Amino acid sequence: MSVIMPPSQPHTHTVVFLHGRGDNARNFARSLVYWRDSHNRSPFQAFPSFRWVFPQAPMRQCASSPDIWAQWFDVWNVRDFTEREELQAEGLREVVPQIRRLLANEAALLGERWDRVILAGISMGAATGMHVLFHLDIPPSGGGRLAAFIGISCRCPFSGRTLPEIRKAIGIEGSIPDHADVLRNTPVLLEHCVDDPLVHIENGRSMRDTLRGFEAEGEWKEYPSGGHWFNSPTGMDDAVDFINRRVLGKSSEEQAERPDDAMDLS
Repeated sequence: MSVIMPPSQPHTHTVVFLHGRGDNARNFARSLVYWRDSHNRSPFQAFPSFRWVFPQAPMRQCASSPDIWAQWFDVWNVRDFTEREELQAEGLREVVPQIRRLLANEAALLGERWDRVILAGISMGAATGMHVLFHLDIPPSGGGRLAAFIGISCRCPFSGRTLPEIRKAIGIEGSIPDHADVLRNTPVLLEHCVDDPLVHIENGRSMRDTLRGFEAEGEWKEYPSGGHWFNSPTGMDDAVDFINRRVLGKSSEEQAERPDDAMDLS
């Protein structure tokens, strides 16, 4: 079940935002209210014409402990993500097609315009979203790409391999693209805090390098503090600037104009 926050102005774009491991969609949606830019705006206030969709990760039994977590895929060792990496493929094989269908449904609400749908995620949600991007095939009539991908505090399972090798490792059945057009044409923003204690900055840099190797249009931002979360206000400023430039096509002069009728969630 997804949590949905409707736009406060006529609907122009949709953000599908995947939460992290151990979190849930409702709590994560509420927490975004506190991610503020230098104008003290939340994402909902900065983009009042956006619809926000927060899918819920399934509850999974952890293979390395008796715990049950809300997680997109299982991880054997959070200190070494490469250990028994095949466990991660099992969950990704299940959830990637589900998220692809969700994106298709959201694009349909926008007249089949996939290029008006942003896929975003934090931590494990961002890692999952990246693998969704690896497995997307969007027709030219839908824009041939997503509006953008935004990853916060993220890493890339199976990094260091070629794209065909990654797709083979995940092993999703059905229609899999034999090209990287969507990945290469979708604008990407990655943000990571240097003091992240859970997904170390080296993991984020590795993800950045993997995308560069696939010729993706990536922008990389590091912040000295913020932990395993959003940096604010600079990180939010960078996200707003990225969306305005790469999704909405706004000039710096247009960005300087603060909307007067933005939704107030303070």
